[in-house]
Amino acid sequence: ISVSDGTGVGINSLISRRLGARRLEDAEHAAGNGLLVMAASSLIFVLFGLFGVRPFIEAYTTDPETLAYGVSYLTIITTCSIGLFLQVFCERILQSQGKNLYAMLIQIVGAIFNIIFDPILIFGLLGFPRLGMAGAAIATVGGQIIAMAFSFVILFSKKNEVRLRLRHLKPNLRVIRDIYSVGFPTVVLQAIGTVMTLLLNGILIVFTQTAVAVFGVYFRVQSIALMPLFGMTNAAMSIIAFNYGAQNRSRVMRTWKITLVAGLVMMVVMTAVFILLPDQILSLFNATPEMLRLGRAALTIVPLGLVFASVSICCSIMFQAVGRGSYSMFLSLARQLIVLIPAAWALAHIFGEVTAVWWAFPLSEAFTIIISLLLFRYVYRWQIQTMPPVPPA
Repeated sequence: ISVSDGTGVGINSLISRRLGARRLEDAEHAAGNGLLVMAASSLIFVLFGLFGVRPFIEAYTTDPETLAYGVSYLTIITTCSIGLFLQVFCERILQSQGKNLYAMLIQIVGAIFNIIFDPILIFGLLGFPRLGMAGAAIATVGGQIIAMAFSFVILFSKKNEVRLRLRHLKPNLRVIRDIYSVGFPTVVLQAIGTVMTLLLNGILIVFTQTAVAVFGVYFRVQSIALMPLFGMTNAAMSIIAFNYGAQNRSRVMRTWKITLVAGLVMMVVMTAVFILLPDQILSLFNATPEMLRLGRAALTIVPLGLVFASVSICCSIMFQAVGRGSYSMFLSLARQLIVLIPAAWALAHIFGEVTAVWWAFPLSEAFTIIISLLLFRYVYRWQIQTMPPVPPA
């Protein structure tokens, strides 16, 4: 998912900039090369599915039942990942043209198929064989492939501005480099969350297993809370990239400012929900009394950094839109690894209690916002302020 989404962001940014500059042929070359790199990425995961799944899972467990389930599920998910990669590819092509409604419909089609066929294939309903864990994986990749097919129907319709033609499928190293100048840092920052979780769990487990469970609950709920922000910023990135390509400084800044204000409002609301309703949130996960005790502190302290995070995220999409993907990667590294993990480790050892660890989150967000604004000032001075206030005719 990190590789597909990150590469998709790179494709989206490049096509939007080319369309904004009215370079339609270059935009279509970017789309053609985007299709090639997405297909090549899926082949890498096919090889992993065939040869790497069992060693990967054996590194985490020796339980025979868990190993069997894991190998069955992950082998199907990875060897059939072409649906995921090409679905994301089509979504990003549509988003680069401002057609976010179509991208949403594609995801809904895949999700509905997955939801319907999960129980059918897992438990063998309606005459289908009982496949267990393999059935869950088949339903997932089936939904991805159905969504991929639906997305290509939309993509090849006459109403689509960016068209795929055979001449655009010729590999162009310059175009591929431009895609990954934004895409690769996004791949890294998408994957950082997993690394951060593993390292933080290692710090929390010293105190109690319940602390790990509390963090797991918060991380899941926070992911849902951030969805509106990420949805808005994804759309904003396409608009900013398009107008950056068109050299329309006023629209670039107006879009970014609206996104920033809306993001701040969203995160203020989400922070209030966490602080005011910790027991209700934890009760959704059948929290024990110990989990409630630890969770109240976590859900009161950790969300204090969400408002700061919204500013950093809005700065990141500006960097991605103007081709500075490495800046976004650095911000994410700072937020989730460079500052957070050492701060959590230091607070745990200095104060010797799990509550102190939670303060590492708002501290890392506060530190990162300083870096975000300094980088934004540099980008604004050298890439945005130099654009004409009125777009060229």
